[in-house]
Amino acid sequence: MYLTWLDSNSWLLEIGQQNILIDPWLVGSLTFANLDWLFKGLRNQERSIPDHIDLILLSQGLEDHAHPPTLKQLDKQIPVVASPNAAKVVRELGYTNVTSLAHGESYKLHQQVEITAVPGSPIGPTLIENGYILKDLTTDLKLYYEPHGYHSPQLKQFAPIDVIVTPLIDLALPVVGAIIRGQQKAVEVAEWLQPQVMLPTASPGDVMYEGLLVKLLQVVGNTEEMRSQLAQRQLTTQIIEPRPGDRLQLPLQQRQVQPR
Repeated sequence: MYLTWLDSNSWLLEIGQQNILIDPWLVGSLTFANLDWLFKGLRNQERSIPDHIDLILLSQGLEDHAHPPTLKQLDKQIPVVASPNAAKVVRELGYTNVTSLAHGESYKLHQQVEITAVPGSPIGPTLIENGYILKDLTTDLKLYYEPHGYHSPQLKQFAPIDVIVTPLIDLALPVVGAIIRGQQKAVEVAEWLQPQVMLPTASPGDVMYEGLLVKLLQVVGNTEEMRSQLAQRQLTTQIIEPRPGDRLQLPLQQRQVQPR
């Protein structure tokens, strides 16, 4: 299993001989509803579009996960698996092979990788977006991705999971509280799933942010505190902090494949 972090929540996952592009923001700036004064993300340099993509995987329909300028540049024939909210975005952009997954539903990619949607981040009072569990059907290695740190107790049925990609620090707003939940939530999900490796997502990497919202955001915690908390709970989980653009081969021990 290989992972390449492309800044923010964007990842290229190589699993089961498949290349899966997750929540891609590779080109242009990032804004919400064109409100530059409120929040704007700027890249020092645009990321190259990967040469071969077997699937695009979208956890949310908001611009930082279903980024319209990037999606417009990608080949619209590439299959997409998405939350119902994100599926609407890509269909409106002209994608022709879109699978919308509700919580608990699964999709098999070329009989090599099974993708299961689980409850993820709440967006507003009624909408809960997706997290995903991706399983290599040839090795049984599993990865869990959730970009805002909202972890459903339903995950316990999938334990153990080998790799977790989720925030490891909190980003909080005055009065509102944490909008990205790392720290205690990351420790909790590590206790549930007993991962071999954890990697942080939602970090800025080589991206710069500006706007009123950015000035109000408060960062709580750091990676060393997370390592200490895992050790206190006698978890052997390794935290890896990737550099943007680096292709990492994850140091995983393959578990014995269970009879089907």
